[in-house]
Amino acid sequence: MPDTNSPTRPISSETIDVLLDRRSIRKYAPDPVSDAHVRAILEAAVRAPTSSNIQAYSIVVVRDPDAKARLAKLTGNQQHIVDCPVFLAFCADLTRMDKALGMHGQSIADNNLEMGLVSSIDASLVGMSAYVAADSLGIKGVMIGAIRNDPATAAEILGLPDRVYVVFGMCLGYPAEAPKQKPRMGLDGMVHYERYDAAQALAVVDSYNGDLAEHYESIGKATTPNSWSDEINKKFSPQPREGLRAQLKKRGFDFL
Repeated sequence: MPDTNSPTRPISSETIDVLLDRRSIRKYAPDPVSDAHVRAILEAAVRAPTSSNIQAYSIVVVRDPDAKARLAKLTGNQQHIVDCPVFLAFCADLTRMDKALGMHGQSIADNNLEMGLVSSIDASLVGMSAYVAADSLGIKGVMIGAIRNDPATAAEILGLPDRVYVVFGMCLGYPAEAPKQKPRMGLDGMVHYERYDAAQALAVVDSYNGDLAEHYESIGKATTPNSWSDEINKKFSPQPREGLRAQLKKRGFDFL
């Protein structure tokens, strides 16, 4: 069994180093991110894996200050959306599949759960690839899941047709801060060999509660001894975005 707790990294690469240094950046320098940089990032990102080569995603590049301000409002007034030089909206997009099926007298109407999952996963894969490509150029940012707070308004702002919804957004810019990296759960609770170990998966919660509490205390953020567990309870009980399934169904994504 591999040693997942080794204090050293005998094997590394530029890509591994980029990923290991990753942290969310919410404050940006005034330097612009050029169109050429955005294009280079996205040209690399679209080489991400895609299920059955369907490429069921689209990306909307947003620079307009008014549009960013409106997107910020629907995400709970996240100021970094306003401040970032460029905002990317990664969308699940079934329109091209629908056209292909229509050429054969078929339709993607009443699509099943699989189509919603596949297109959302496709968008996520290309989004993370864009994030890594940007980071490798010194352009950093933060993912914005709260854009799913209101899929209809997001679609109106971005001009999305039916069968397209924003899975998540991404702020990008040159960093004006270097925040302390938040710890992650240890691999011994996240990685399993041959068979899933339920006891091992759950045991990591207790140690991570302490690790996260220590991190928050080190940066002066109020927390509790059971930091992660209490955060999960606060954020997901009651469950957020209760009407999301119905809203997405109106946009042509049936997750039932």
